[in-house]
Amino acid sequence: MHSVSISQEASVFHGLDVPEKGKIVGYAAVIDTKQLRIPLPNKIALISTKNRQYNLEKWKIFTSRHQPQDTLFKHLVFAIKYEGINLLFFKKLFESLQAQQVIDLIQEEPSGQYARKIWFLYEFLMQHELKIPNADTKIKYIDLLDTKIQYGITFGIKSSRHRVINNLPGTYNFCPLIFKTTKLENYISANLSNQKNIYLNSIHKDVLQRASSFLLLKDSKASFTIEDENPGTNRALRWGKAIGQAGSKPLCKEELLRLQQIVIENNRFTTMGFRTEGGFVGEHDRITGEPIPDHISARADDLEILIDGLIITNNLLEASDFNAVLAAALIAFGFVNIHPFSDGNGRIHRYLIHHILAKMKFAQQGVIFPVSASILDHIDDYRKVLEAYSHPLLDFIEWETTPDNNVNVINDTIDYYRYFDATPMAEFLYDCVDDTIKNIIPAEVNYLRKYDVFKSYLENTFEMPDKMIADLVRFLEQNNGKLSKRAKTKEFKMLNESEIIEIEEQFKTIMIAD
Repeated sequence: MHSVSISQEASVFHGLDVPEKGKIVGYAAVIDTKQLRIPLPNKIALISTKNRQYNLEKWKIFTSRHQPQDTLFKHLVFAIKYEGINLLFFKKLFESLQAQQVIDLIQEEPSGQYARKIWFLYEFLMQHELKIPNADTKIKYIDLLDTKIQYGITFGIKSSRHRVINNLPGTYNFCPLIFKTTKLENYISANLSNQKNIYLNSIHKDVLQRASSFLLLKDSKASFTIEDENPGTNRALRWGKAIGQAGSKPLCKEELLRLQQIVIENNRFTTMGFRTEGGFVGEHDRITGEPIPDHISARADDLEILIDGLIITNNLLEASDFNAVLAAALIAFGFVNIHPFSDGNGRIHRYLIHHILAKMKFAQQGVIFPVSASILDHIDDYRKVLEAYSHPLLDFIEWETTPDNNVNVINDTIDYYRYFDATPMAEFLYDCVDDTIKNIIPAEVNYLRKYDVFKSYLENTFEMPDKMIADLVRFLEQNNGKLSKRAKTKEFKMLNESEIIEIEEQFKTIMIAD
């Protein structure tokens, strides 16, 4: 089992330029040596010949003293110690080994913490008990996830057999993981939820209530726009009403089906409910009609297991003190990766962000958190985050074209949707949450305050009714603060030229000035 060299020297590794001379070790080295059918980790470990340690976007550089012995066990110890837990890696590794080979690995340091973690992971991921006696009860318990590297739950379940505390933020059937990064730690320590509450408490309730209504509609429309749809106001209002109820009902399959029915107003051309066939996101070849996938959805046969797993994990996180934004990233992006419906996945995915933020008390004032509006403002980054997950997987999903130009996946892919690195998704979502708190909500509140001042001026000066004021503001906004010739001769023909000039000046002073 240890005859093949695992550490590798290369100037180019899987299409990536190696930043300096050294040896590739840990997860990436084992994936390559064992030819495991999984994407490389987001960061590859490299032992430098120089005595320095640093991080790059795609690389973690270690000094020569970190070099593991060139055995599978020692590379696994290095990976767990310095690269965190990679559930997809361990699942595919264990599938490539015989049970006795895993026992032999564990027996190299039977009471050591890394051997016990490998042992726990085998029995957790393979759902099969190895022929090894329980660990000595005198051994101290250790957390499975090193919380200096990855985010885990605070009160994990103790496994007395392994003397390991399972602090995974998920379950066997659904458990994405998030690495601690400087960006995420800064956001968490900034306590954005508290910042938001302090800010919202400073706003008059009447203004806040009206802002909430506008933000709800804004978020609903943005969620449709992201899908390249232009809903009528009634349809956007209906979906906005559903978003407004986020967090009030427990997440379950029936709730997901109810949400799809609200999203898909006309289901003449859509098969409703959970998919019973393959699915993909992408284009069709214009000549042949064959699929050109950007993302391939989970197999229909796996949906029940995956959605049950997602719901159970959601319940686990909601009942824990896990960070609400991180929980929303795990569940919402996990859902859209699975893509369980033939249509409506994107909007429900964004609804789930609202649901979890509300359920985990991130949004306490009853003000809807218009995160879709921020996602729309950062649509390119959003697509990059989705593609960073889905594009590498395309190399490992075997599929064929069906007679109706859909995809039929022919290999086992369920683990790709159960276990993935959600760190980029969590960072993106936190960026949007920060933008929403610091820009989108204040901009709406600020607009309403200005509107009220301008409205008061029009009422006091001209005794203008509310509807006419609303029309006037709309016309002025659409024409850079000037009334068009048509508006002067039609809707506002009762105003003389000097009054129009005064109104335009007041609009510029009140509504446009910072």
